[in-house]
Amino acid sequence: MTTKATQSNEPVGRFLGWLGLRHARGGAPDRGEAPPDRARAARYELAASITSFLVDNDLDVSPANLLLAHGAFSGRNPRLARQIVAQAQTPEGISQTWLNELDQQERNQPDHVEIDRLMTRLETNIEAFQANTKEARSVTSDYGTELEQHVVDLEQLQKTGRIVSSLADLAKVMLDRTRKAEDDMRKSEDEAKALRRSLDRAKRDAELDYLTGLPNRRAFEVLLDRHYKEARASVEPLSIAFCDIDEFKKVNDLHGHEAGDRVIKAIADTLARISNDHCHVARHGGEEFVMLFRGLTPTQAAQKLDDAREALADRRLINRKTDEPFGQITFSGGVADVFGYADTRAALKAADDALYRAKAGGRNRVEIADPA
Repeated sequence: MTTKATQSNEPVGRFLGWLGLRHARGGAPDRGEAPPDRARAARYELAASITSFLVDNDLDVSPANLLLAHGAFSGRNPRLARQIVAQAQTPEGISQTWLNELDQQERNQPDHVEIDRLMTRLETNIEAFQANTKEARSVTSDYGTELEQHVVDLEQLQKTGRIVSSLADLAKVMLDRTRKAEDDMRKSEDEAKALRRSLDRAKRDAELDYLTGLPNRRAFEVLLDRHYKEARASVEPLSIAFCDIDEFKKVNDLHGHEAGDRVIKAIADTLARISNDHCHVARHGGEEFVMLFRGLTPTQAAQKLDDAREALADRRLINRKTDEPFGQITFSGGVADVFGYADTRAALKAADDALYRAKAGGRNRVEIADPA
């Protein structure tokens, strides 16, 4: 590597520091110094990690670089963190050119925040339209009923002069138009209901991973927020885990992406078997999965995840298209106690750090993060 991190003869160590596995030079104080509060210590460490990343690699202190670094080192985007670590260990290392390309890739990702905003706005407009249409139809119906009674009264008059007859004819025309308006409004109301059902389906589809059928990252974040509040209120343990398929690139290189997709599905099925109302699995992106264990301590969650890992490792998968064996397919995992950290994002980062240690320790294993 040509970066300054390499010149210091400890590139991997420095990146471990950025990921929170050990402190980089000039970082946050040692754990033994007991910071005033956990949240402040976390902010201090994040700022130190971002600074080390930019300065040690001679990168611009630009808004784009700061946003990328924050996403990687805050735990907001673990996939981005692993891309940076992997690039740091290549001969080319981290450069501004490479980071610009990475920034462009990130910008091409769908803007889920904007999608959510538009969906919420559309949903609100549909609800308002339904309410207004229903109210208008009700008023029109009441008016039509009253008008119909007037027509009957007019027709029952014994003295049917020309004026009365004309009024009756006019009332009939008005009644026909009123009933037609009421029918049109009912159709509009039905169309609004159909549009609402389509929107609900679109929202569900937007929260599902198309390949595995599992919830995707955005859906998992909603689940995490809900279970975090509920578990905290009921004083229940809550653990989170990151899983990553070992050496997945080799599967794609040797057997092709279609075969790689089948491997992803196989692991998704393996993890889905241990899920229930209090254990949720989602595809976080690529070959990564994330799990939430409500009511389980990190040790209990790690054991449950490790059982699934062993079950997968014992299988011998075959590429059905070529009848060639994939060999042993395994995954590594990292587990963290959600309440052992300042917030859910810090817990996610801790689980990702533990996953990184599992990878560095030989793969096909599960590591538990230590909040201390």
